Amino acid sequence: MMIRLIHASSRSLTFECMNQEIFYAAVPYAVYCDDVLVKDHVRTNVFSLFSLSPDTTYSIRVDEDVLEARTLQESMSLDVRDFGARGDGVSDDTFAIQAAINAVKPGGRVLLSGGTFYSYPLFLKSDMTLEIDRSAVLLGGTDRTFYPILPASITDRSNQELELSSWEGEPLPTFASLLTGLQVHHVHVIGEGTIDENAHNSDWWINHKVMRGGAYRPKGVYFSHCQEMHVVGLTIKNTPSWNLHPFFCEKVNFLDLYLESPKDSPNTDGCNPESCSDVSIIGVRFSVGDDCIAIKSGKYEMGMKHRRPSERITIRNCHMAYGHGAVVLGSEMSGGIKDLEVRQCVFEHTDRGLRIKTRRGRGESAIIDGISFENIRMDHVLTPLVINMFYYCDVDGKTEYVWSKSKLPIDEKTPYLGKFTFKNMVCTNVHVAAGFFYGLPEQPIRSIALENIHFTYAEDAISDIPAMMSYLDPMQYAGLIFKEVEMIKLVNVHLEGYRGEAVVTEHVTNIIRE
Repeated sequence: MMIRLIHASSRSLTFECMNQEIFYAAVPYAVYCDDVLVKDHVRTNVFSLFSLSPDTTYSIRVDEDVLEARTLQESMSLDVRDFGARGDGVSDDTFAIQAAINAVKPGGRVLLSGGTFYSYPLFLKSDMTLEIDRSAVLLGGTDRTFYPILPASITDRSNQELELSSWEGEPLPTFASLLTGLQVHHVHVIGEGTIDENAHNSDWWINHKVMRGGAYRPKGVYFSHCQEMHVVGLTIKNTPSWNLHPFFCEKVNFLDLYLESPKDSPNTDGCNPESCSDVSIIGVRFSVGDDCIAIKSGKYEMGMKHRRPSERITIRNCHMAYGHGAVVLGSEMSGGIKDLEVRQCVFEHTDRGLRIKTRRGRGESAIIDGISFENIRMDHVLTPLVINMFYYCDVDGKTEYVWSKSKLPIDEKTPYLGKFTFKNMVCTNVHVAAGFFYGLPEQPIRSIALENIHFTYAEDAISDIPAMMSYLDPMQYAGLIFKEVEMIKLVNVHLEGYRGEAVVTEHVTNIIRE
């Protein structure tokens, strides 16, 4: 079995099996490090090794494949206990941990080990590693009055405004997150330990839509205007809102993680890159209370001001369960989304698999293009594929401007959806519809290609609406529905157990079937 190195820190190495299997390897395998068995019966395509020595070359063997990999250099290592941290789960360890972070030299490591460290928001700095080892928990404090507030924007010496914080696509103040990075670079947050944000024991999920204390809820891990950020190996759970939120960041890796929040927890999306470039989400398991991954680029004001898309994003070898959507684009996407590749992923028990949400009013820079899904397996996903240009949320979401099916003029507020490709997918236990694609009359979806896809339906299918848009009736056992699309290509697409028509088209310019 061939493997490749996808991340190295001073204390860890992360690898990915080079195959076409979906999340799980075809056969469990063993991992040897310098001829010593370190992992047995590994099932996933992505694995990590921790507790390694800095600046050291290791020989890694999986089956007959041997790969040499070297850890990074490390300038120093600091233990937070040496700065007064108790790790007893009760004492406030915030100042001790922050002191260690402030003291570590560039290229150094701060270690949490052997306890539960109760803490309020911590601020990372550049060129450092924060390690939470397998014996440690970073536990979030429950009193919101001890959470600093991040202002919506700040102004630098040249009088340039910088958006520092956002809430649902708008520049708004938020409470700092338990781990916060502001304009920092080259940071590794690693380990086999747990970041428990403790929201279930606080009031973050109570009256969750209301701003209280002068700010909106914190995220789990928040990076603003950062570069070269890596989060690897950890379990992150019970977050006040989104688990991972990189904002205007470049070169971000989220690898070999487990993100977990109760199914009924509000807005606990898994990972939401916003106006970010070169993002990799690989080997991540999701079980959250909202969308597993939601790619965003701001609402109209921020999107049109910066016109910065989320782009060059890779999602691979991930397992997504119990979210509203598995991979979601929007609805705050006014800066655009492009060049997204999703491969070798499992979607289970989500409302939708791919879910694109946009609407009139998102803006002319709200362009989604170059989206591909390949080697995907879905089970009990109510509607596997959804592209909806009439998304009805927001204060004005149910106005006639949004829901009207009349052909309105194309203007500076009209979004655009380009090319979408779906290949090599098996979708079992479909409930509502195999696919639902609805463009604008004035701006149809340009191209949808489905190739080598097999849909089968649940025996006791749930009746529901396939997309969140006004005046849409619930349905079940429906096939592929296309409305306001320029080009459709269907190659080797099979549906078993549907009722009615397998393919419904309305205002479709061209359709090719093979």
